[in-house]
Amino acid sequence: MAVLARKRTLSQMQFYMTAIDLRKSITFLLLRDLGVKNKVRTLKFIEKGMAPEDAKTLNNITAKYGMNSLINEYPEWFIDKMRNSIWDILRDMMLNITWAYSIWATCKAEAEARRVYQDKAIADCESLIKELELALDILPVNSEKYMPYVDKILKEEALLKGWRKSDNKRYKELN
Repeated sequence: MAVLARKRTLSQMQFYMTAIDLRKSITFLLLRDLGVKNKVRTLKFIEKGMAPEDAKTLNNITAKYGMNSLINEYPEWFIDKMRNSIWDILRDMMLNITWAYSIWATCKAEAEARRVYQDKAIADCESLIKELELALDILPVNSEKYMPYVDKILKEEALLKGWRKSDNKRYKELN
């Protein structure tokens, strides 16, 4: 028995759950300034305008407690641009997956629309990888930090391609 379109909810499908997990884990990476910082919330130390003895005291305290990485060694504008770009791609990926899943194709046009959203979600995965590659080239981050995220992105991309392939089989006979 078919379920009415208005009563359908998102299922526990693997591609959807993996996308949620990917978005959550990369969000935590963004909160740590793309892996430059080890902690989510940190203090900004600005020595400009400080008396030299105060700046020295501040540097001694941060060194004593192992907080040297808190001092910005990279341009904040770049982190902001990268954070916004990656955030937008993650949002678009989830929207495209949701839109594709919300279309239950009963004709060829609907199947094609669903495929377009699936293709866009796959393209979003590729865009995420490219943004992380750029961040890796510019920021002082070890490439090993990004490998778990790249693996998750590649897994999501494979799941989305599998979903698209199963749709191809299902929608062959549509008019």
